[in-house]
Amino acid sequence: MEVNELITTLLTPVMQVALIMAIAEIVKKLGLASKWIPLVDLALGLASGLLIYTAHLHFSPVEGVVLGIALGLSACGLFSGVKNLTRK
Repeated sequence: MEVNELITTLLTPVMQVALIMAIAEIVKKLGLASKWIPLVDLALGLASGLLIYTAHLHFSPVEGVVLGIALGLSACGLFSGVKNLTRK
């Protein structure tokens, strides 16, 4: 596996999930109710999947949508898991 392929397959999705989480947290701080954050995560994931994978990495639109959904749900689940671990 070449270095570029490693970056594309491993680091890009990790950074996208982190970015989705950060943007969703900013949206929440701006006043959006917490119950809507999973939908924000999903929308950001879809946008990210379509923009990054379809436009730049030349995946099909269906693959971009599926990967985007996975990114959004991953961001939502990761945030929820961390929140549950830090609660007393």
